[in-house]
Amino acid sequence: MTTSLHSPTTYTQFVFELITNRASIDHHSLVVFTISPTVAIVRGEIVFRAGHTLRVFEQIDFLHHRIIKYSYEVEHNGERLWWYDMMPHPDVAELQSTHPHHKHLPPDIKHHRIPAPGLSFDKPNLNYLVIEIESQIGS
Repeated sequence: MTTSLHSPTTYTQFVFELITNRASIDHHSLVVFTISPTVAIVRGEIVFRAGHTLRVFEQIDFLHHRIIKYSYEVEHNGERLWWYDMMPHPDVAELQSTHPHHKHLPPDIKHHRIPAPGLSFDKPNLNYLVIEIESQIGS
């Protein structure tokens, strides 16, 4: 079965089907580009009509059908609201349920982290992130 993590072509198609003609999205600058025969980078922003911006960085290994690295940041009118990353924190017991995936939130956004059960290395994360933002803005 072909998944969106199967090839750069299928992932690019997944990304653009997700964001094209979506009422909540104003525009985007996402690009998917290969850095080797089996690895690609996804980089850019999705700008929502309500003023939210999702900054995306992903490195994907299509040979193993996995996201290798990612970083997702959400801002509203220039203020950082939250971000997700995969930096391991093995000594933080509260984060072990989704290790290494976690979300940074205010207050003290750098140190206030919670588990991120919606993120994965084995499936695309962008759908989850777009829906999360839409739920925040009421779309």
